Amino acid sequence: MRIRTLLALVLLGLLASCATAPRQTRNICAVFEQRDGLFTSWQRAAEKSERKYGVPVPILMATMYVESGFQPNARPPRTKLFGFIPWTRQSTAYGYSQALNGTWDHYQSATGNWAARRTNFADAIDFIGWYHSQNSQVTGIQLNDAYSLYLAYYSGPKGYMRGDWRSNAQLQKTAQRFASMAANYQQQLQGCN
Repeated sequence: MRIRTLLALVLLGLLASCATAPRQTRNICAVFEQRDGLFTSWQRAAEKSERKYGVPVPILMATMYVESGFQPNARPPRTKLFGFIPWTRQSTAYGYSQALNGTWDHYQSATGNWAARRTNFADAIDFIGWYHSQNSQVTGIQLNDAYSLYLAYYSGPKGYMRGDWRSNAQLQKTAQRFASMAANYQQQLQGCN
């Protein structure tokens, strides 16, 4: 009976750690420490994505920080009908990566990872690496150019190349915040144990 209770507690702990965002998100070492469990390691998943796609871990993690704040079920807010009735959402963005339905479907098809879920950290970080890599190939953006990578992540490669972002001051400000967070994460990562 004690083994069952212990196993149930371990499973509940694992589920709880997977279902919530880390509390400290502005320090990459703290994020990894909060999510380095028995069956999951965000750091290993991020490093695997970096090896696979060539996108540095700080850029991968800054993408998730800016897009969802590490919230697994993040969605854009609902629009309001008549100013107060919750209505449709602005887009189909969902999960850690805020990937749109069509883009996520393309990722699953291109990678053969049909079981991938946007609420699973390892799948989402793999998607982010894949999408940044795809955008880099299409646009010529270097994989260490955080500012431009974010503009292409948000606008898509065609929107980036058309320069849609040039008339969007808020997007440019967010891209600057993103680049700053990636630089901070890069510096912090040097001191992680």
